[in-house]
Order: sequence, then C-alpha cells, then structure tokens
Amino acid sequence: MTLGRKGSCIESESLPLHLVARRRKQQPLSEQMKRIWELELELDELRSIREAEGVRVRSYKELVTRKEQENGARVSNKEFVNCLKGQINSHRKMHRPIQHVEKVFYTILASIGIPVNLLAIVILSQGKCGVSLCTTRYLVVMAAADLMVIITDVLLRRFRYYYYPRCFLDITPVCSVNRVLYRASRDCSVWFTVTFSFDRFVTICCQKLKTRYCTEKTATVLLATTCILLCLKNIPFYFQYQPVRIINNMPFFCDRKSEYYTESWWVVLNWFDTILTPLLPFALILLLNALTVRHILVASRVRKRLKGETKGENRRDPEMESRRKSVILLFAISGSFVLLWFIYVAEFLYYIIQDLNPDDYPPFLFHFRRVGYMLQRLSCCTNTFIYAATLPRFREKFSNAIKYLVT
Repeated sequence: MTLGRKGSCIESESLPLHLVARRRKQQPLSEQMKRIWELELELDELRSIREAEGVRVRSYKELVTRKEQENGARVSNKEFVNCLKGQINSHRKMHRPIQHVEKVFYTILASIGIPVNLLAIVILSQGKCGVSLCTTRYLVVMAAADLMVIITDVLLRRFRYYYYPRCFLDITPVCSVNRVLYRASRDCSVWFTVTFSFDRFVTICCQKLKTRYCTEKTATVLLATTCILLCLKNIPFYFQYQPVRIINNMPFFCDRKSEYYTESWWVVLNWFDTILTPLLPFALILLLNALTVRHILVASRVRKRLKGETKGENRRDPEMESRRKSVILLFAISGSFVLLWFIYVAEFLYYIIQDLNPDDYPPFLFHFRRVGYMLQRLSCCTNTFIYAATLPRFREKFSNAIKYLVT
C-alpha cells in the first residue's frame, strides 16, 4: 500500500473512523477509497503541516452533522469525496501562496541557521571572545538550544513534508519523540534567554549580588537545572499521541488522543505549558529590560552630578564604558526575542480571547498567524549575527572561519 503525505496532525483530531478501520484491515481499495486517498494527498500538498488534517476532519464532521440532522444515515465515501473536493477548492486560493513562501523560508533558515549556530558553539567554546566565562556559558547553551529547535522543527518535521515524505519519521513513536524534543528545545531556547537577561540585570543593577551570582559555576548549575526541569515537564506530552494508521502492523503518524481535549489533568498541563512558554518569559524579559534601563538612567544622572559635569563638558566615564558592552549585548538579544515573538504572542492572545478555531480564520488572520510562526523560528538564527555585531573578537573569529570554509 502506498503511503500518502498525511499525519502531521499537530493539534488535530483523527481521521474519519470508518476510513481508518477499513485501512487497518488492509483490504483492497475501492475506486471511491482510492479517490479519497488521492484527494487527501492533494489536500496535504495544498495546505501546510497541520491545516490539512483540520480541514479533513472538519469536512467529515460537517457531513456527519448534516446527515444526523436529516435522517441519521451514515456518510458514504462518495459524499466524503465530494465534500473534500469542495474544501480543497475553497482553500486553494487562500493557502497556496503562503505554502510556497514557507517552503522557501524554512529551507533558507535551515541552510543558514544550522551552520552559523554550530560555528557559534565552536567559537564561543574556545573562549577569548571579549566576554566573561559566565556570559560565554550562557551564549553557548543559547546557541545549542537554537540549533536543536531548527533540527527538530525544521529539519525533522517540516522538511519531512517538503522533501522526504513516507519515511521512518512518520512512525508514531518516532514522530512523538520528535515532538517532545521540539517542545523541550523550544522551552530551553526561550528560558535560556530569560536566564541570560536576569544575569545581565544582576551584573548591571545589583553590584552586591554580582560577585556571588555572576560566576561560571552558578551559570552552569542554573542552566543545567533549567534544562532538566523543562525536559521533565515535556515528557507527559509523549503520551498525548496515538497512531492514525496501522499499516503492516506498524503504527504511522501522530494524532492527539480525544481525552487530551477533555480530561482535566491534560487541560491543566496544557495551560501550564502555555503560561510557561511564551507568556511568562515574554513578560519577564520586558520587565527585566525595563528595570535595567531605569537603573542605567538613574545611575548615569547620579554619576554626572557627583562628577560635577556641566552641559558643555563631555568627559568619559570609565565605569559606564565598561558596562556598555553588556548593555548592548543584553538589549540586542532580548530586543530581538521580543520583536520576533511579538506576532506569535499577539495571535496567541487573540486566539484565547476570541475563542476562535484557527481553521475558521479569514485569510488575513491565517497569513498573520503563519508569519508569526516563521518569525518565531527566525529567532533561532539571529543570535549568532548579534554576537558578530556586538563582540569584535567573536566577529573576527567568525569571519576567519567563514573565509576558511569558503576557500
């Protein structure tokens, strides 16, 4: 039996049960079943990742509701074929353009993001980049987490639909593990940015705490603890998935179990995950940056008064000059995070407040949502260029490495 490019079902429901049951029996396909299969393939080509499954399930539900309202009759395969045709035609104009843009975007992101993050890890691990060992430790793990996000989300998940469908990544345990790894790497990437922002806040604003907190040992313990806790938090999400198809006694694709949407402990865990990423980190980074800016402005005014500077004088302040590099690096990294995650967070809050199904979004909101996802993934590729722009020694080593690889 030929496998279709089906089964993303990230945040989706299962296929029509009568179709799944017939496929599991491994019976020869009728002409109408073959046509359904072909239409499913066309639908997967038409829409990106999760939307195809949502439309397919919604098509079946609409048919079932209509038939139950009429006379309670069962939905035939022919009716399902006609409904799929209508859904495909209604979504083709809206979704095909963004599908092509996403494919090009994620291809470029992977081809640039993976090598630059690897280079950043190698260069920073060698040290002597003009920053302290404590700061270096944060930058290394942030680059490693960003690299894992690109590998698990773009290389192993999205590329599976674009370039290598029908592979071992479709096996249910494999795609379930990959989803958990993506969640863990995404959470680590976000929270490592928070811990780095707090470290810079302590360095700039809390001089008494600085000597005890801003050390390589403290950074190592804090980062390791954060990573372990986030990984443990994401382990239960492995058990939310079930296979969509059983082919030759092998489970394929990942579909969320129905109890994920109904059982209270799943609902609590989902809300906890939502608050933990991205709402709380987003708020903490904004708060830490605001407090840092406030401290810098107050300290600058106080030092000027103590030095007795007048409006016409322009004396250099060695203390402020020494903090300049830390301030620029902090604001560049945290500012990039806030800007690139802003659309994602805004759409997420709109989704919660309005309580709308994303499949029912109008074209503008649908494209707004997809752009938010792309910018969110782009945040995993920008830090290395920020290091190159703000750290002269890192920039020199990075340019030398690029020249060596090119020549």
